[in-house]
Amino acid sequence: MLWMLCLPNASLFLLLLPCFPAQDGGGNEQSTDVISAWEGASVSITCPMNGSPNPVVMYLKANTQDFNVINFLSQGTPNIYPGFANRTECSKEGENLRITLHRLQESDSEVYLCSEMAKINGHHKYLRRKTTIVVVKAISLPLLNKAKSSGALEQSPLHANPEQGQSVSITCVLKSFPEDEKFYLLRTHVQPALVLSVSRLNKSEVSAAFENRLEYSREGNRTVITLHNLQEKDSDNYICAEQVKGSPLLSASGTMVLVKDAECEKISGGFYALLIVVALLFCALMCCTLCRVDV
Repeated sequence: MLWMLCLPNASLFLLLLPCFPAQDGGGNEQSTDVISAWEGASVSITCPMNGSPNPVVMYLKANTQDFNVINFLSQGTPNIYPGFANRTECSKEGENLRITLHRLQESDSEVYLCSEMAKINGHHKYLRRKTTIVVVKAISLPLLNKAKSSGALEQSPLHANPEQGQSVSITCVLKSFPEDEKFYLLRTHVQPALVLSVSRLNKSEVSAAFENRLEYSREGNRTVITLHNLQEKDSDNYICAEQVKGSPLLSASGTMVLVKDAECEKISGGFYALLIVVALLFCALMCCTLCRVDV
């Protein structure tokens, strides 16, 4: 019955799905991909090779924990990190290298970097290709997973239901102070993407979708992000994540943001008005019936 634990958030989306606009994926807005998955599932990471004339080796690196998941040699057998042995597959598909990680664990949450070592003009050159952020969530069993949850970040609120044009503030309590980590705000369900990235040097990068609509403030290990002028297309699950050197990517449970659709409000209002009219007509009919019986 573990699947029932996922029902509250999932049911909210299913109920409001007819009110969401169609999504076209938003295009490649940034070079960073975001993938969210449950423990035990599989994810595929695509590393572009971009047709380097003399590729020597392609790396997939776990940046936070600082090790190479796989070294894909142009000649020979791929070298796979022991922690991913027997649960990693890779295949070359045209100009891309597809790497699939199976039986995911929460500790596999990472910022994965695709890089390539190529031989150009007789010299080896390191080429960074792509970044993929993977967030692996454990199925929530409070009594059994109490110890595991101690590594999660604190985030509030759990859900918000603003109207179009309104704002929502998300508060994240990090495990370390700003100078020790890198912080992200990710959207992970409807249209996975990197919303905000703040480096150790306090340099920030905001998604083009939220340009001029996002502001954040930090005090100690507490960060508050405010999303302004929200639209239907902004409905999603927003997760705070923290990159601390030497440990897996830490993340919170997320904030489910469901922006009210004006059309849905009209339908809802009309539906309730219809119910009231039907109730009044029913009462009138009952009164007429009782009057006739008395006569």
